[in-house]
Amino acid sequence: MGDRGGSGGPRRRRPGSRPSSQGGSGPAAAEEVRDVGAWGDSPAPDKDKDGDVDVGSGPWDLRCHRLQDSLFSSDSGFSNYRGILNWCVVMLILSNARLFLENLIKYGVLVDPLQVVSLFLKDPYRWPALCLVIVANIFAVAAFQVEKRLAVLFSYRDVNLWCRERRARAKAKAASASKKANGGAAQGTVSYPDNLTYRDLYYFLFAPTLCYELNFPRSPRVRKRFLLRRLLEMLFLTQLQVGLIQQWMVPTIQNSMKPFKDMDYSRIVERLLKLAVPNHLIWLIFFYWLFHSCLNAVAELMRFGDREFYRDWWNSESVTYFWENWNIPVHKWCLRHFYKPMLRRGSSKWLARTCVFLASAFFHEYLVSIPLRMFRLWAFTGMMAQIPLAWIVSRFFWGNYGNAAVWLTLIIGQPVAVLMYVHDYYVLNHEAPVAGA
Repeated sequence: MGDRGGSGGPRRRRPGSRPSSQGGSGPAAAEEVRDVGAWGDSPAPDKDKDGDVDVGSGPWDLRCHRLQDSLFSSDSGFSNYRGILNWCVVMLILSNARLFLENLIKYGVLVDPLQVVSLFLKDPYRWPALCLVIVANIFAVAAFQVEKRLAVLFSYRDVNLWCRERRARAKAKAASASKKANGGAAQGTVSYPDNLTYRDLYYFLFAPTLCYELNFPRSPRVRKRFLLRRLLEMLFLTQLQVGLIQQWMVPTIQNSMKPFKDMDYSRIVERLLKLAVPNHLIWLIFFYWLFHSCLNAVAELMRFGDREFYRDWWNSESVTYFWENWNIPVHKWCLRHFYKPMLRRGSSKWLARTCVFLASAFFHEYLVSIPLRMFRLWAFTGMMAQIPLAWIVSRFFWGNYGNAAVWLTLIIGQPVAVLMYVHDYYVLNHEAPVAGA
């Protein structure tokens, strides 16, 4: 049979073989028709030992055409665009190299890794994250003690235990099959209230997950090379993010204040587009640093087996798919403790999703407003805007167009919020004191 890709020609009928005796029907006749379509009324050329067509004499030497589609046509079946992807990468590197060189010529070297450390060492009271981590132990220990006191109610515990044992007998076969599927990992499992120990409590607090289980999946050992790679990634990417922020983002943001003050909309749009590239690049680096390097390092140290911290959000063709796959620990918590309980209580899926976005918007605003010590609702508004945006993208964009729409919102949406907060912070902390003086 003929090969559309051109890797080989159609088979030639052996000399002396008879054509089909069924009036041109059947496989043999079909093969002859294909032979004629590819090579006309001449037999197919022989090939040498390397697979190339023999350049000897023959009537087929004059034929160089056959029935085939152009590579860019969807009917061609061609899908190897690796060279075009490499071209995009080269063009991206060259365009950003020009911006980087322009930045160096205009501002010089602004990278100072010690500046961030000295900023926190100068004023220890500006460590809200560390203070919250320390105080959080009080609530964790309090919840642990309450749960431990409740476990002393033996009658309550035993009655519920008997009920669970009845259900367990009916599910014995399923439990046995589950143990075989887990490769015997279910041996030595912990049951309530044997899990009420400080060891178990702090394992959950430090594990890279928000959802508690009595028996987390555990990896067999700590892989030292894997852990070392993750730690080196954490160190390198931290310095890279600090350097990009100091060298690229800070000058751009500082130069954006005058257009905002003068309400020069064309210059504001220009500043926004100029800020979009470094902001998005830093966000991508931050994603890899947190969800791959940091969480995998912690999971490897604690032998935490579930390493699904993210899915293929970069292939998102809808806004909903992005939010369900880019932050799996938070998504699992929202699904387990927020979304499904609302459905069990009779709420609609639309209402449950809206409430999840509302809670997410609150925590986004909380994480930004507390360190900046101002309340502006830009992050909250941006998160709530995802609801109509998700409907628009799913309604009017599909496939690659939907994926492009998701990427566009990620690249443009975040710099808008950054500029809004920086502008308000600048007005509140710099212009207001000067005006008061």
